[in-house]
Amino acid sequence: RIQLVESGGGSVQTGGSLRLSCAASQFPSSYCMGWFRQAPGKERERVATIASDGTTKYADSAKGRFTISQDNAKDTLYLDANNLKPEDTAVYYCAAKIGVTCYSSSSMFSYWGQGTQISVSS
Repeated sequence: RIQLVESGGGSVQTGGSLRLSCAASQFPSSYCMGWFRQAPGKERERVATIASDGTTKYADSAKGRFTISQDNAKDTLYLDANNLKPEDTAVYYCAAKIGVTCYSSSSMFSYWGQGTQISVSS
């Protein structure tokens, strides 16, 4: 079982930046971890994923603005969110699955954090 705890959300103006952190109880030897977000009235969507082999994938909306990274020594996942826009407003969730294959569907991830809110005002 992997426990995930997010932190780092907040309120910023358009163009601002935030760094989200996700502390994991453990990083399995083979895994995919990711950040998803869910805005009110919308489905949960992938923002970015990173596999244990270092492969990263991004949603088109995140490319060039968001960066996913990990610190294996600290069992921590990060999301650097830059040039934030009002449409980025959502609850952001950290997720994990066993196995190196990453998916864009949230249903493929077994472990979830409690979520952290990002609010971007214009």
